[in-house]
Amino acid sequence: MAEITVPDGSWAFDHETLRITPGSGSGVHEIRKVLGELAVPLEAVSSVAFEPGRKGGHLRLRLRPGADPLTDVAAGGLAAPADPYRLAVPKDRTGAAEYFADEVREALRIWQVPPGPCESYLMPGPAVPVSATAGDATVTFDGERIRLEWTWMATSVKEAAGPQEFLLSEVVGVEWTPLAGAGYGSLRFRLKDQRDTKPPTKDLRCVSWGLQKFGGTTALVAAAVHARLTRQAPAALSGPPAPGDQDAVLRRLAELGELHRSGVLTDEEFAAAKQAILRRLG
Repeated sequence: MAEITVPDGSWAFDHETLRITPGSGSGVHEIRKVLGELAVPLEAVSSVAFEPGRKGGHLRLRLRPGADPLTDVAAGGLAAPADPYRLAVPKDRTGAAEYFADEVREALRIWQVPPGPCESYLMPGPAVPVSATAGDATVTFDGERIRLEWTWMATSVKEAAGPQEFLLSEVVGVEWTPLAGAGYGSLRFRLKDQRDTKPPTKDLRCVSWGLQKFGGTTALVAAAVHARLTRQAPAALSGPPAPGDQDAVLRRLAELGELHRSGVLTDEEFAAAKQAILRRLG
């Protein structure tokens, strides 16, 4: 078991699953707090790295395309501190962060996880019901229906039209864009009968904001809708390593034994890591 705990949160890796738990402090972004603990299967991981900085750095996880609805719908728009796959690491914990990254990379190498796109989502996306308030609307999604209720910031066009509600079955796409420059951030739903695209402030199928960079938790609503629009059966976990990789597994077991003998790993950590590798072999 590799684990790191800092004020920003904690990451734990048992050689099969990486568990991400956000911190509870005021500096932790609302998106991460609402998401809560995430269980990321090793098969969903593309890479991991510790990125050093002036005050410590970040531990950063990159997922394979198609593994996670939130990653796909955000399309790189969630930067720190909203990115759930980035952990702020203080200077005194950089060594632990580098060790953690090494452990995950070694597991990726042993099990030969492909870096390319996944055939279906390996993570479920945000739970429903989910809602968010940003700019000119509150948007709610219960798994079947999407509802937009306008706030006092809505334009006269939206106010005159009143609240909007439509079924997921009517939606053909969802687009989420963070606030950038002088433009608007937006969460737009595209319906089957939609013929044109209006500006975000006038589109009755769109939430728009001009102050919040990430639009509160609107990205979570977008991800929940996107996951259900593209839902497929969960992909099977990768099988055991090919015969040619057995030597790499045996070397890893030997390395774990040495770490245990030297006191780096406790009895419990060594047993958990060993069992995880043996289960994967079976």
